Amino acid sequence: MTKNRGKIAIAGAGLCGTMMAIRLAEYGYQIDLYERRTDLRKTDISAGRSINLALSDRGLKALDMIGLRDQVSAEIIPMHGRMIHPSDGENAMYSYSGRNGEYINSVSRGGLNMTLLDEAEKSDNINLYFEANVKTVDINSTSLTVSIDGHESTKEYDVIFGSDGAGSAVRRTLQKQSSRLRFDFQQKWLSTGYKELHIPPTADGGWKIEKHALHIWPRKGHMMIALPNLDGSFTLTMFTPFEGPVGMDRLDTDELITEFMEENFADATVHIPDLLEQFRTNPTASLGTIKCYPWKYNRTVLLGDSAHAIVPFYGQGMNCALEDCVVLDQLIQDHDHDWDKILPAYQEQRKVDADAIADLAEDNFYEMRDATADPVFNVKRQIELRLEAELDYYSKYSLVTFRADVPYHIAMKQGRLQNKVLYNIAKAVDNPTEVALGPILKEVNEYVAERM
Repeated sequence: MTKNRGKIAIAGAGLCGTMMAIRLAEYGYQIDLYERRTDLRKTDISAGRSINLALSDRGLKALDMIGLRDQVSAEIIPMHGRMIHPSDGENAMYSYSGRNGEYINSVSRGGLNMTLLDEAEKSDNINLYFEANVKTVDINSTSLTVSIDGHESTKEYDVIFGSDGAGSAVRRTLQKQSSRLRFDFQQKWLSTGYKELHIPPTADGGWKIEKHALHIWPRKGHMMIALPNLDGSFTLTMFTPFEGPVGMDRLDTDELITEFMEENFADATVHIPDLLEQFRTNPTASLGTIKCYPWKYNRTVLLGDSAHAIVPFYGQGMNCALEDCVVLDQLIQDHDHDWDKILPAYQEQRKVDADAIADLAEDNFYEMRDATADPVFNVKRQIELRLEAELDYYSKYSLVTFRADVPYHIAMKQGRLQNKVLYNIAKAVDNPTEVALGPILKEVNEYVAERM
């Protein structure tokens, strides 16, 4: 390991910040990693805030970069497809891909963060500071003032990374100088909120519903999803509008909660013996998208959710943030550690992709909530799966999820064009298992080629 390449501060010891610290330490940088919360390895995660994540190829590529893929793979559950629970009719399983070996993985956010922190702590080049509040950042001198145990100190660095989440203190430093930096900031809230619930394991530690699936209960205006945990439980997330006749804000009595849940999600709530206690205890939270620009000034730069927080409906928030680290790593190699070249190139390359996956994630909310219950959508999906299994084809979902070599903005544009053709075809198809695939692929490819 090359020693003393320089000093770097990273604000935020979440998934993205900790991974970046590990990689930079391997190059020989001295890292101060600051986290405003307590060490999560020593604190129980609050009920209703555990949150499972969907780990896919872009995130796995990042774990490969720091040599942790095999270790993390022992702590994940493969989810081979969506299990749709309609309000009437039979449940249906739709694979995520028509190709063998392509699936997403349920992983605990807290568990993955602990693994990364443990790895960071092994490095002599990383200093970990918890309960450390970033007070100010001087973007001209690249200095950071932080308060630890009530004592403030200011240090200068070669680079400062703001990886401190959607409420980033580092980003606020840039925002305060918005007129001088021409800093644009947009925060867009969904009118839908979410509440986390929990299905316990069976008495012998098994799973009460299909283990290897991401479960979706699509309802008009409402939705619930469930991801499996290693202990046999499921983490459920219920999404419903804040306002309206049966909005989240109105579910304030046991009778209304029980009536709403039984009417919409009875086959899930039958597995939750303490439903009312969970509903009352677990917090209701909001969902929003953050877009901003520029991401850097001099040698202060935003990373992960600090730059591009997105809603969770494509399962790409974590994967996108970890991919930031992969992109930066390649740029470090391409520009031989010249940060004055690395940071502008990172900003230019990633901004367009972060905006694309933010838009896709919001689109996918409506697809998961509404379209998965639409017969035409499901015909289209069956045709897509056959195309993937039998011919050289990648759906929009596969381009985003299983093709880490395809930038998000390309996946979005190509995928939307493909979907437009396939939706029109699906409307006229009665039996998707018998339709001839060759002419369909030809029509799709020609349409896309003319417009890409």
